[in-house]
Amino acid sequence: MATVKEGLYYSESHEFVKVEGDFAFIGITDYAQHALGNVVYVDLPEVDDEVTAGEEFGAVESVKAASDIIAPVSGTIVEVNDALDDQPELLNQDPWENWIIKVELSDKSELDALMDAKAYAEFCEK
Repeated sequence: MATVKEGLYYSESHEFVKVEGDFAFIGITDYAQHALGNVVYVDLPEVDDEVTAGEEFGAVESVKAASDIIAPVSGTIVEVNDALDDQPELLNQDPWENWIIKVELSDKSELDALMDAKAYAEFCEK
């Protein structure tokens, strides 16, 4: 059973958002990494790229599928988790600690459209 962490925001496309001040760490959920299987490649964006809520900003490839990563919020990328270039399997080992990008939020109200842990857990059960 996939784990869901309290205190984070979740999208229907299985990304999580961890907010710290004006910044958000975005990654894929435990549910997503279980569904993908062994991750073999992560297509990462560049620092200073703009991301828009609902738009693709990268992709995760596993031995059985490739999946676009959809930005749950809008902002400017201030950091990319470069460790995933050499070790994409980190997403399988601990998706919560191995976020994909850190963005400076451009519109915090977008968080209101995302699910909390309880709503996401119920969404995953459907």
